[in-house]
Amino acid sequence: MDPEAGGPQIIKVTPLQQMLASCTGAVLTSLIATPLDVVKIRLQAQNNPFYKGKCFVYSNGLMDHLCVCEEEGNRAWYKKPGRFQGTLDAFLKIIRNEGVKSLWSGLPPTLVMAVPATVIYFTCYDQLTALLKSKLEENESCIPIIAGIVARFGAVTVISPLELIRTKMQSKKFSYKELHRFVSKKVSEDGWISLWRGWAPTVLRDVPFSVSTPLRMSTWAIMKNIVAESGFSGLFTGLIPRLIKIAPACAVMISTYEFGKAFFQKQNARRQQN
Repeated sequence: MDPEAGGPQIIKVTPLQQMLASCTGAVLTSLIATPLDVVKIRLQAQNNPFYKGKCFVYSNGLMDHLCVCEEEGNRAWYKKPGRFQGTLDAFLKIIRNEGVKSLWSGLPPTLVMAVPATVIYFTCYDQLTALLKSKLEENESCIPIIAGIVARFGAVTVISPLELIRTKMQSKKFSYKELHRFVSKKVSEDGWISLWRGWAPTVLRDVPFSVSTPLRMSTWAIMKNIVAESGFSGLFTGLIPRLIKIAPACAVMISTYEFGKAFFQKQNARRQQN
């Protein structure tokens, strides 16, 4: 509002400050949520050993990543023996026998995608929301939807090449020099657009508002099969464990982001007063 009109002055947060706030939230969320998923994966591997080539889902609290077992034996962190009796027992034995760092096994490679995607999404969402509110004051109800779709498009577009590189590195051990040669060769043979080959499926997964008839039909068919085999309750299998993991992660991410913005608003207000 205009201070000359008698209303309070709104202290804005800069895009860089929004990026710092969202980055802090992303890292903090990963540090809190990852141990829960590491323990879950270790328990799964104990009950159903991971063989080479088998896939498993790894979540760092920000994104779910499909990982492929690469090594034979017990060298990989997810194959180490533990003889766990439950979740709490797994936490205690991992810390005692392998060190507390083992609770964050596999985290750094996933942050290469998760942190940029989170920073881009939150920063773009807030910037677009502010811009649209100044242009579409009479239609404010649709602003969050539009801003969310566009921000997700931007995040997916940026991380798609990183996903391609991560997948390639998982399929075979690459040095950075070999990886550079791989990317250069792919660009020279298929053009820069080839780095975004998985963009469309990712958009259809992450931006449900943009999904058209083919995906909806396949999803509907899968839902009908689940209901036929397991009943209506089958559609909600695994809901409770996922809520237990996702809800705190969202709470940490959003509260940290909002706290960060509030902190920067106070700093900006002090600068204006001085």
